[in-house]
Amino acid sequence: MPIDPGRAPSGEDTEFHVPEHIPVFPLPDVVFFPKTYLPLHIFEPRYREMVADAAVGGQCVGMALLKEGWEDDYYGNPPIFDVGCVGRLVSVQPLPDGRFNILLHGLSRFEIGEQFYEKSYRQARIRLIPNEGAVSLEPAIRAVLVRLLDTYLHSGDDGHQREWLLRQAVDDEALVNSLAGCLDLTPLEKQFLMEADSLHQRARRLNNLLEFKLQERGGVKGWG
Repeated sequence: MPIDPGRAPSGEDTEFHVPEHIPVFPLPDVVFFPKTYLPLHIFEPRYREMVADAAVGGQCVGMALLKEGWEDDYYGNPPIFDVGCVGRLVSVQPLPDGRFNILLHGLSRFEIGEQFYEKSYRQARIRLIPNEGAVSLEPAIRAVLVRLLDTYLHSGDDGHQREWLLRQAVDDEALVNSLAGCLDLTPLEKQFLMEADSLHQRARRLNNLLEFKLQERGGVKGWG
């Protein structure tokens, strides 16, 4: 479904304009999801410049995952995955030495088009990716996912995380994305979830990942 590249897809903050051209902040171990929040401490000079520019510009930063081998060219522009998440700067706290503490609110997944390197940090032209299919899960599927999550966190040392996650009164997309972002999954597993075409596919992928990890611990099955 084609959309205006400067507007958030249906179900997001449609009053906020997402620029088509945004700064990109690639990291090796962070995958950011819509409807979640991401606190970051910004200390590298190029990303200090990025935050300062974004704060007075489009107020957006695109988070993307670095591909394997990034260590050889970290201070250059190593390859990144094409699908990431654009976040709105909801808090920018300047620190005395020029660093920043920031908080991003995830608005939408995006696909990277052309990349630009005129500034010290990477920029890109993006296309926002709309949600495909239903924006909610069938109650039975949500219940299975919650049960599987409960079992998974019970089987590890995650009691406080379990209590926090399971008491949240959030919609299905926020629940699935929050789980995908904060559970103990590898960056590549999280990227696999990020690239799911629909909420149902992301929930199923999450279910399968949790099942696999539970099998390693001797756990239970989900909805199959």
